[in-house]
Amino acid sequence: MTNVRHILLVAAAGAATVGAVAVPALAQRDPAYAAARANGTVGEQPDGYLGIVGQATPELQRLVDDINIKRRAVYSRKAQENNATLEAYALTAGCQAVARTTPGEKYMAPDGTWMTRSNSPPVRDPRCP
Repeated sequence: MTNVRHILLVAAAGAATVGAVAVPALAQRDPAYAAARANGTVGEQPDGYLGIVGQATPELQRLVDDINIKRRAVYSRKAQENNATLEAYALTAGCQAVARTTPGEKYMAPDGTWMTRSNSPPVRDPRCP
């Protein structure tokens, strides 16, 4: 097994925990986040971070920045615990987050375009485990 593949698999195990706990917990605590996901002004990116779809307002930018700062802190801690790089861990978390989008939610395809999730599986980064 290549070193990169090993890191991605190790990170995937931890990312499942991040995704299962951190993202839904944020959505439950912050109605603005849930509304932004539902109305398509934010979406999941393959790099593990939340992105703004379209024009950013100062309020939306603050929301996304706050969530991404929290995600980065979790990714950093989990990457260290799993002997993975931050980037590998974040990528795997992004793979998980994109996979968990529901129909109607936005996500970024590997080519950088924003897509709206349908009933079909999302287009994910080929490096996803």
